[in-house]
Amino acid sequence: MRDPYEVLGVQRSASAGDIKKAYRKLAKKLHPDSNKKDPKAADKFAELNSAHEIVGDEDKRKAFDRGEIDAEGKPRFHGFEGFRGGHPGGPDFGRGGGFESFTWGPDGFRRSTTRGGAGAGPGGGPGGGGRFEDILSSMFGFGGAGPRGGPSFEAEDIGSAMRGQDIPATVAISLNEAATGTTRRLRLPNGKDVEVKIPAGIGEGQTVRLKGQGGPAPHGGPAGDVLITVSLAPHPLFKVEGQNLRLELPITLYEAVLGAKVRVPTLDGAVELAIPANTSSGRTFRLKGKGLPGKTPGDLYITTKIVLPDGKDAELEELMAKWRANKPHDPRGGMG
Repeated sequence: MRDPYEVLGVQRSASAGDIKKAYRKLAKKLHPDSNKKDPKAADKFAELNSAHEIVGDEDKRKAFDRGEIDAEGKPRFHGFEGFRGGHPGGPDFGRGGGFESFTWGPDGFRRSTTRGGAGAGPGGGPGGGGRFEDILSSMFGFGGAGPRGGPSFEAEDIGSAMRGQDIPATVAISLNEAATGTTRRLRLPNGKDVEVKIPAGIGEGQTVRLKGQGGPAPHGGPAGDVLITVSLAPHPLFKVEGQNLRLELPITLYEAVLGAKVRVPTLDGAVELAIPANTSSGRTFRLKGKGLPGKTPGDLYITTKIVLPDGKDAELEELMAKWRANKPHDPRGGMG
């Protein structure tokens, strides 16, 4: 996989906010539903999600920047760099020196040093004249301690820590389901059926992770995850902007002129909104906390739109003609 920073189109110094913004922009652009004629759309979208899984997570990003994991989130093994010897570049087995073992855990690579006794090499005699198989036995734990009492240690099988492949998937839900939460049963590309619980307040392009439900790992390591990207189906009334919602509210001419109390739909039921007298078309009102739920609930922004009745109305036309003659008004006077 390519460098995740390159996939997201951001610099390594980008802030977490810039990374999130870049991901959301590309998620909309590369979503398979928007690129049905592109046979590689699913692969591009999966690559984008995998990149965001690395640099969008603070701990994984630090591990990647330190070179501890690769672009797929798998550990990089840098070799037994701790060997030191009596000869340049060689292990110091002959003089009771030591070597370092590496294990992989939740905190990344961990390093420990094993020392032999004074004058004890892998073969136990002065000068370290041990057999090559004894050295291998001590290095990799084949059979424990050497037969001549040399130093030994237990080494983890590095391969056992390799994670399985993450499996990307997508699911489309309604705006109401996003607001209340829902459950979906999906069939993954590998033919496996999974049930996913989608939490309330989830937004467009956000991901639900099913840990351990992805591809199996070699050598008995942990399985990968399933990464399910959520897309929101268009709503007939509301437009989604992050956690906020927007609604265009039709009002009559007399409601705009005289003021009125009107019923306004929200995701959790209609509420009453007071329209002040002399309200122009395009005026926006905010209902705090009536957007999508979350740690910080979004708001609902309501923009008025004056709508005239259908058909010809002679009385209204006569009234407007008198109004124009007696009270001329140019709302575009400042536009030049």
